[in-house]
Amino acid sequence: MDLFDDLERAAGIQALAPGAALLRGFARDAAPLLLAAIDDIAAVAPFRHLTTPGGHTMSVATTSCGALGWHSDAEGYRYTARDPDSHRAWPAMPACFLQIAQQAATCAGFPGYAPDACLINRYAPGARLTLHQDRNERRVDAPIVSVSLGIPAVFLFGGLRRNDPTQKLRLVHGDVLVWGGPSRLRFHGVQPLTHAEHPQTGACRINLTFRTAG
Repeated sequence: MDLFDDLERAAGIQALAPGAALLRGFARDAAPLLLAAIDDIAAVAPFRHLTTPGGHTMSVATTSCGALGWHSDAEGYRYTARDPDSHRAWPAMPACFLQIAQQAATCAGFPGYAPDACLINRYAPGARLTLHQDRNERRVDAPIVSVSLGIPAVFLFGGLRRNDPTQKLRLVHGDVLVWGGPSRLRFHGVQPLTHAEHPQTGACRINLTFRTAG
């Protein structure tokens, strides 16, 4: 994959479905600040490979910031006010995180966005995310904002049923996806990443997923 192809240089808004939009390059300028903040968060709440309720270890490494963090183990998927590993509160959401999330949500038609959780996923080559819904949040009337940083990924954007057809979206550094309203509970996932290098992240992809969970 050419990291400097037309997709990476292009910027614009692509409507995907009612309430869903892809904002090409929206976070590119903010990426250095976002990545520096991720390093600070990971120093307090390190990335870890969580276990699914079925006992499988996730290929994606994760951490969180904000008032609530996302966790998974044999007891199920849930949000917690404290990091289960350290028993301390999750790191506060950085101002640059909140700003890009609110700006993207407003641009996509969701003003007044107030996320209280940000799930930070790190994908190495080969890592993937199976089709799923984000439905553990109390506020499903608020959108999901997803920021892509680093190497490219193919995002699968499906329908309201698991077996609905999916759109394949090639996401590059700085792209932001927003889905809410009638699209809020659409299934989505990420295909296994192929090896690539990015000057700001090396051989990995970082994804920020903002939610209103509490």
